[in-house]
Amino acid sequence: MAMVKAETIWMNGKWVPWDDAKIHILSHVAHYASSVFEGIRCYKTPKGPAIFRLDEHMDRLMFSAKIYRMETAFTRDQLRQAAIEVVSVNDLKECYIRPLIYRGYESLGVNPFGSPVEVAIAAFPWGKYLGEDALTRGVAVKISSWHRFAPNTLPAMAKASANYMNSQLMKMEALVDGYVEAIALDVHGFVSEGSGQNIFAVIKGELVTPPTSSSILAGITRNTVIMQAQEMGLRVREEIMPREMLYGADELFFTGTAVEVSPITSVDRIPVGSGERGPVTQSLQEAFFKAVRGETPDRHGWLTPVPQPAGAASPAAARRA
Repeated sequence: MAMVKAETIWMNGKWVPWDDAKIHILSHVAHYASSVFEGIRCYKTPKGPAIFRLDEHMDRLMFSAKIYRMETAFTRDQLRQAAIEVVSVNDLKECYIRPLIYRGYESLGVNPFGSPVEVAIAAFPWGKYLGEDALTRGVAVKISSWHRFAPNTLPAMAKASANYMNSQLMKMEALVDGYVEAIALDVHGFVSEGSGQNIFAVIKGELVTPPTSSSILAGITRNTVIMQAQEMGLRVREEIMPREMLYGADELFFTGTAVEVSPITSVDRIPVGSGERGPVTQSLQEAFFKAVRGETPDRHGWLTPVPQPAGAASPAAARRA
């Protein structure tokens, strides 16, 4: 998906013009993928732009950094405020927000401790990740020949850039083979997740999704859908899923910040259910989009309003701890 530029990016407490937001080629992150990040969406609502589940995303960002022993000069609350301001400063009504904590330029080698921990937060317009009609028409996927990493190899619960090298292999294989997306199995051969999405099956009116023990990222959109499904009276089971469960499901769909709630209409050329978006998927989509767009009461406090810019921006979040 082509990148749409915004005006400025928050980097280490300073506002930097988009085209000047650069790192040194010998930065540790460029050689060893030593970074953690988040993907967050800001939606247009009747009351103005609002960031969806910002607090949960910031909590996971700090958790990921902790796992990789990346201590920043900024607190969680400062980064949270910077994420709000990067939307406001760029005068964006609806956008994608990308906070990144990474090891910068100072020393090279596998030992990361000599490299400074840097932080950047960008916000920019971003459309539908799997295509404009994916939400209604669904997508064709395949079971990838690349499996998710085993426990005690890489921490799947951390949203680390290194994990997405595995995802890239899956995604490229799927595209070359004529599919839109891929689903990985875990080290035991059970269903894990997509290249950057969690997966749900609808089986006899119940939702089934793999547990965190299947090397999945505990997605925030995944959690949202589970909560909304339960509120709608649907039973949700988090359990190990054999591969063949995908072929026999009544409906399948992906969840994630990028894909939101996207139906899967075939797996390995085998139609899922009727081969079209199913009624349960559609009802969950509708509930999700009403929540993120502020069309229903925000009972869970999921929406963080973004103040509209008034005159020159004052990057309060740039102050260091």
